[in-house]
Amino acid sequence: MLILLVSLKEVQDRVDNWVRQYEVGYFKPFECIACLTEEVGELSREISHLHGSKKKKPTEDKKELSSEVSDVLFALICIANSMGIDMDEAFNETMNKLETRDKNRWEKKNESVHSSGCSCK
Repeated sequence: MLILLVSLKEVQDRVDNWVRQYEVGYFKPFECIACLTEEVGELSREISHLHGSKKKKPTEDKKELSSEVSDVLFALICIANSMGIDMDEAFNETMNKLETRDKNRWEKKNESVHSSGCSCK
């Protein structure tokens, strides 16, 4: 198994290198938000198909959830890059905030218990 660890800065640089090869460059902020909204909608639809009561029609294309999550990340990175946001710094600030302000917000798990799930702020 290949393990690839990269910083958010490296991800931002890779996206930036890709975007800058085209004349159009980064879209305007409201266009970036429209792209992000579209990608979040596609992610929502996939999650709904997987976990909701409305399943996909047999004629609909199969999409991977991981691909939809990655599309959302790409759109977010484009917004960050176009607005000069250092995502390593921003993410660390968010985690520091959560690890201090919200450290006792929810009941902690027993150390021997592990499960998957989403814990949003």
